[in-house]
Amino acid sequence: MKKFVFYTLLLAFVAAFSFTGCKYDDECDCSDAEPLAYETLTTYLKSVDMDLDKVLTNAAGQKFVMAAPADGNLSGKYIIDIRSAEAFASGHIEGAHNVAFTNILTEANNADKPILVVCFTGQTACYATSLLRLYGFEDAQALKWGMSGWNPNFDSWTANCKDLTTSSNWTTSSATPGVFDAPEWTSTSTNGADILKERVEAVVAAGFKTAKNTDVLDNSSDYYVNNFFSEAHYTGFGHVAGAYRISPLLIDNCINLDPSGKIVTYCYTGQTSAVITAYLNVLGFDAYSLTFGINGMSTSNPFWTAGDGVTNHWGFDSKAKDLPVVTN
Repeated sequence: MKKFVFYTLLLAFVAAFSFTGCKYDDECDCSDAEPLAYETLTTYLKSVDMDLDKVLTNAAGQKFVMAAPADGNLSGKYIIDIRSAEAFASGHIEGAHNVAFTNILTEANNADKPILVVCFTGQTACYATSLLRLYGFEDAQALKWGMSGWNPNFDSWTANCKDLTTSSNWTTSSATPGVFDAPEWTSTSTNGADILKERVEAVVAAGFKTAKNTDVLDNSSDYYVNNFFSEAHYTGFGHVAGAYRISPLLIDNCINLDPSGKIVTYCYTGQTSAVITAYLNVLGFDAYSLTFGINGMSTSNPFWTAGDGVTNHWGFDSKAKDLPVVTN
């Protein structure tokens, strides 16, 4: 009887080893192999209608960013100011809570109103807003242009609007993206909701991932450059040489993003690209947002002024208000 039990257990062990080990064998074609964590997460995000477009504009039609109100009244918002303590003390919006970026998820649990995230230029705040929306705070927004747009004394935009493009780093020619495998990474969970929570927390802990305009222009081959313009602007006033335009940029189109290296996305102001970059990092890409967008590379491109004569058509000019701040 004991020998029978021994052989029964031995056969069970061998069978278990064979089936659980199969998913790690490249030559095995097991139909019951567990999906990649990426597949589990993206399937979940689509099932709860949280593809990237729903982070950019939520189900209620709220964009990820809001402009400063003309009267400065933000009494309906729970304001999280993620600037340094020193910058906060020099002047901030009344009622704002000064919180380190890495603590935004904890602070969000204290919010009794829709969250508004504030930073210097709006870029880091947009990155934070993307993560907050994915974490369940779907009505969170960032203050457009940050404190730079709230009061001119805090302008961090103007000095960063530059013309750095040359015939060697800029083009109007289109580039055709390839097709790639999904990024591979592991999770401590096999449940989509739990994986999302885990990924958002990890991306918050890592901080805002950015790339400098000079580095991308001078070394574009070091990146997979993703242009987030309209087609007319992509070919009209041009783009970084070698940059692709993935449109629409949704989960199903992420097969056109190369997961093997650094992906840098740029837009007009660096604010939309910050939202996109946070989302891509949650999906497991090594993603970066190009700071200040086109404003930091080609702010006086003549294509911008065609038809309306407005310098910096997509830029910061004339956007700043002169609203009150308090100090402590």
